Amino acid sequence: MTRLRLEPQQRREHLLDTGAALFSEKPYEDVMMQDIAARAGVSRALLYHHFSSKRDLYIAIFKRASGRFLARVSPDPQLPLAEQLAITLEAHIESFVNHPFEAVTINRGALSDDPAIQAIIAEELNVVGQRLTDKLVAEGRLRDATEIAVEGWLAFVRAACVKWIQSQNISRADLTEMCQRAFGCAFDIPTPTSRLRARIDGVMQSPAITLLIRRSQRATLNGVPGAAVAMTQLGLPPD
Repeated sequence: MTRLRLEPQQRREHLLDTGAALFSEKPYEDVMMQDIAARAGVSRALLYHHFSSKRDLYIAIFKRASGRFLARVSPDPQLPLAEQLAITLEAHIESFVNHPFEAVTINRGALSDDPAIQAIIAEELNVVGQRLTDKLVAEGRLRDATEIAVEGWLAFVRAACVKWIQSQNISRADLTEMCQRAFGCAFDIPTPTSRLRARIDGVMQSPAITLLIRRSQRATLNGVPGAAVAMTQLGLPPD
């Protein structure tokens, strides 16, 4: 076995990278320490020198990933609430997309009751929740009620993401909108997405649009593209 000569910290990072790659490919239960050692190009003895067990290695990987996640969701506190919310939500969903097996393992699987893992999650949620809470309080909301609502919303987002990553019966855009609307409901804030959807629903139900749709359908039956007719009636150029 040819081994790269690395400094101890470099070797540790290499092992963490290798382990993280394997855990992203297979469930926690299916990853063995010998698999990680083989892919990293080291002996099992060297791997165990750095990490006493698979759990120990996984906790180190997860702690590093959590730190990187928190760095990504550290927006400028001067940004509007909507932008901070969008950054936080996008990073949250992206982390689940990039690490689907991890999402299930730490929330419903082998490590869902592990105190070290749950402590990292609690700290992560606390940091994110505090930032959102501070922003909302700065806008005039009561802190006690806001903290409860933010914590509840973050729990909802996490549960929704875990369910979605397992089934993906809806699109990522729909998941994002669902979470945004839940936030808006919790704080009685019309989110940009919900405002747009409300406007679209209102327009599509108007008598004028209904008439245009019927005309478009008739035109389609006559061999004329219905979309082009509808856009002409609306005074818009066809695609």
